[in-house]
Amino acid sequence: MGKKFHLSKRAGIGLFCTAALIIAVLTLLHTNPLADPQDEFYKKIIACLLIVAACVIFIRFYDKITSLPVELYENRQLIWRLARNDFKKRYAGSYLGMVWALAQPVVTVVMYWFVFDNFFGQKAQLVSYGIEMPYVLYLTAGLVPWFYFTEAWQNGTTALLEYNYLVKQVVFKISILPIIKIVAATFVHLFFVVVMLAVAAMYGVYPTIYTIQIIYFSACMFFFILGLSYATCALVIFFRDLTQIIAIFLQVGMWATPILWNITMLDDKPVLLRIIKLNPLVYIVNGYRSALVEQTWFFEDFYSTIYFWIVTVAIFGLGALIFKRLKPQFADVL
Repeated sequence: MGKKFHLSKRAGIGLFCTAALIIAVLTLLHTNPLADPQDEFYKKIIACLLIVAACVIFIRFYDKITSLPVELYENRQLIWRLARNDFKKRYAGSYLGMVWALAQPVVTVVMYWFVFDNFFGQKAQLVSYGIEMPYVLYLTAGLVPWFYFTEAWQNGTTALLEYNYLVKQVVFKISILPIIKIVAATFVHLFFVVVMLAVAAMYGVYPTIYTIQIIYFSACMFFFILGLSYATCALVIFFRDLTQIIAIFLQVGMWATPILWNITMLDDKPVLLRIIKLNPLVYIVNGYRSALVEQTWFFEDFYSTIYFWIVTVAIFGLGALIFKRLKPQFADVL
């Protein structure tokens, strides 16, 4: 167990509202000379409204929202140990062991690359003005975060079902179960990040100071999945069909995210482009690619960064509320 974390309610609300105020001011002061002024105005208004709504909800449900991250922090050492054990036992007893965790995604990348490169003639992709990526690298940089998202979310959703014997133990902090699955999935993700960097080096794209942003975008994905998982792992106990719905959603989501295709294809369809960009994973997938080849920092895409974190914080808050609301009934249903 970690040390007990204590922060008064007044101090917690003050810190959150101060951070929200700083973000709102930065949003209002930020200007993009290349953007349409009317679009800029609407983005600022929507962002400020979302920030105000987040503050109201945080203040109203402070105890329920903050209890979850506090529990995770206090049990961080236990989470780390259980995550390592979960990862090891998943492939215990098989001859190839952890190789199976890596084999399917690698084969998937190779097959997609072979089909699109040889049959559809997909070559270098333009990811920024004047900057191109070899298609196999473009594809790999999109699939690496997507594999992480699918494995971590699916495993996080079924965490309480898999560890149902622990849910029934009153003394055990069941709130740590979803994050155990996500941390275990992160181990595999780190391997694929190394593979992605190796593929980039094969094509003459070597790491730079900007490549360190992969850590940031991996963290973005981690917290986004964490919020989703707390909502879905609680709901799936009462609605088991949710796992099948998520599987279908992931099939559709892969094509709704610019992984196999280039988002620049929608430049002449501004309405559809705006709809696609509402998908938070677009920010992450594009971020992985920019970290590899573009000489820019993530905060230079200011509105996308603000939008992603507003959505992520909102999803985490909603997930925490759902989890805490349904938690007393878990043991009875399982």
